[in-house]
Amino acid sequence: MSHAKITRRGFLAASASTLASPALARKWEAPPEWEPRVVKIRSGYAPGEIHVEPSRYRLYLTLDDETAMRYVVGVGRAGRYHTGTYRVGKKRKWPSWTPTAGMIAREPEKYLRYADGVAGGPDNPLGARGIYLYKPRGGDSLLRIHGTPEPWTVGNSVSNGCVRLMNDHISDLYERIGLGAKVILHPKAA
Repeated sequence: MSHAKITRRGFLAASASTLASPALARKWEAPPEWEPRVVKIRSGYAPGEIHVEPSRYRLYLTLDDETAMRYVVGVGRAGRYHTGTYRVGKKRKWPSWTPTAGMIAREPEKYLRYADGVAGGPDNPLGARGIYLYKPRGGDSLLRIHGTPEPWTVGNSVSNGCVRLMNDHISDLYERIGLGAKVILHPKAA
């Protein structure tokens, strides 16, 4: 059995690459109040709908006429949040991701290298699950409700238009929501 000598340079290089790993880059815990919970809501909402309140960074999955499961979310940055009514067109576990043409045009230095896409996995920007939003009378809107490998970004206006949740929270929502479900992205408060 041979033993390689560990040099200071080798140790520092190995340490730097380990710390650069997204999974280890930050030890972060969500505040306890961010845990999904059942809350009371106004009556009049049909069960099985998703409602996103971007100004409060909240997503509600209606359970019955007066309760919903509440999640904390991140939403689109200024000018990139798209209000409207959508439907769940498909769902994917560990989805692949490709930046949109608009993302590449706006920030080629950041997104051009991913133009061929990124396979699903723990470091993928869509995280553990993807819920694909479709237009009511058409195809894919290119908007997603998805997880994130950067949970500390939730609770902010950070995305290119999608709604993001922590990976364990999107996994919970994914199991609760059905294909064809109505999704309403409400306007931001003035």
